[in-house]
Amino acid sequence: MDIINAIVAINPDAVVSVNAEDYDQITWHDGNPNNITVDQIKTKQAELKADYDSKEYQRKRKAEYPSIEDQLDDL
Repeated sequence: MDIINAIVAINPDAVVSVNAEDYDQITWHDGNPNNITVDQIKTKQAELKADYDSKEYQRKRKAEYPSIEDQLDDL
């Protein structure tokens, strides 16, 4: 999970850019009004990764079966 996704998950209205996925190269174009810290970003990245990892079964299953629409068409 990249830095931008974590920041947007914390504050969807954030206006920010990041160079080379480097925490020291985060540029807050809105002045970081919520004072989001690097620790908060790292914590959110871990949460997002855990959520992504927990849904591995669904991703694999979806790839193995046709959509419900296709299944209904076959009926």
